[in-house]
Amino acid sequence: MMRALLLSAAAMIALPAAAQDVAIVNAKLVIGDGSAPVEGGTVVVRGGKIVAAGAGVAVPAGIERVDAEGKYVTPGIVAAFSRVGLTEVDAVSGTNDRSAPRTRFSAGLDIAPALNPMGSPVAVNRASGVTRAIVAPGGSSNLFAGQGAVVDLADDMDMVTKPRALQYVAFGEDGASKAGGSRAATFLLFREQLLAARSYARNPATLAEWGNDAMLQRADAEALVRVIDGTTPLFVRVDRAADIVNVLKLRQEFPALKLVLVGVTDGWLVAHEIAAAKVPVLVSPLSDLPDSFERLAATQSNAGRLKAAGVEVSVGVFDDDDAHKMGYATQYAGNLVGLARVPGASGMTWDQAFAAISSVPARAVGMEGSIGSLRPGRAGDVVIWDNDPLELGSRPTAIWIDGKAQSLTTRQDRLRDRYRTPQEGTLPKAYDR
Repeated sequence: MMRALLLSAAAMIALPAAAQDVAIVNAKLVIGDGSAPVEGGTVVVRGGKIVAAGAGVAVPAGIERVDAEGKYVTPGIVAAFSRVGLTEVDAVSGTNDRSAPRTRFSAGLDIAPALNPMGSPVAVNRASGVTRAIVAPGGSSNLFAGQGAVVDLADDMDMVTKPRALQYVAFGEDGASKAGGSRAATFLLFREQLLAARSYARNPATLAEWGNDAMLQRADAEALVRVIDGTTPLFVRVDRAADIVNVLKLRQEFPALKLVLVGVTDGWLVAHEIAAAKVPVLVSPLSDLPDSFERLAATQSNAGRLKAAGVEVSVGVFDDDDAHKMGYATQYAGNLVGLARVPGASGMTWDQAFAAISSVPARAVGMEGSIGSLRPGRAGDVVIWDNDPLELGSRPTAIWIDGKAQSLTTRQDRLRDRYRTPQEGTLPKAYDR
């Protein structure tokens, strides 16, 4: 009998929270699509989805009402580039699955089985208002790093929203080091691997030998076929202006490539070329120092200048602890709002900056119809903030993911409470998990 009760209790703990039917009223409502906030707005979530959002929205009878008291209510932040779920402690290899430097596989690697929804960075980022993240692998032994995923940061074991959502590859100095030591080798290896995958798609027998020395393994070829035909977006880390232009030219040979440029530190120098190619970019606005020879034109005005040229710009956190501190995205976006007021600098309006951390990254990964805004049919990812979400000191007061209310408590909170009042003698009891 006791065993049955214990098993029943364990099963109850493991069950994810049920989606709630909820209406959040009296909100300063931010849709997240670049439109201005709506005063006195209402958002209605039913069955885990947004069904209505805006001014004058009727609240269906019988569902829970939450009064936002005039505070900002927004879609959850979509982290444009992250390694959340792949890393717990950077310096401890057993908790770090971001890279696979000794495998013979490359493009075929799929990060989904490595993701850990119970890792402490998940709760930390969720408490900062991040509800979804685009997660990319760090690298492999070859040029292509592998297939990333779109994930949610809900407090449950089902983390993956969309597996194999992107392929990731680094050009520039990182790519050259993998390809043989030069950018010429990088571009040649890239072309040869895509051509080999194209040959495989036409006749699988062309890659019959799958030994360790083969240019591609079968899983790699199959993954790259989906890149060649545009099914899988190709996220390319590239910073130097000349490298950016040469990456854009790759579509002359592979016209269906769905390119997304990551980093793009010198992008403002070739902003019109990027805009003409209709290629979206993911930038980190604080990458503003010439810390390498491929980032000599670094400036905080990069994002604003790209946006002004007509480029779709997402703001993300990378080169700055991209597993643990995705919540910095709101600060980065807020900086862009401030830059717009500085003479001689280029930034974004508030509405543009918030879209750059919500709907625009969702669109970059082809999921604008599912996440990233409070438009009807999108996931019920909603955040209530105690102040302007783009101000540094603002924090969420309530979060829903897929219509499920989420805890804002982190492991750090529990450790703080455990040791807040130290006493002599035995240590306090461990906190409950």
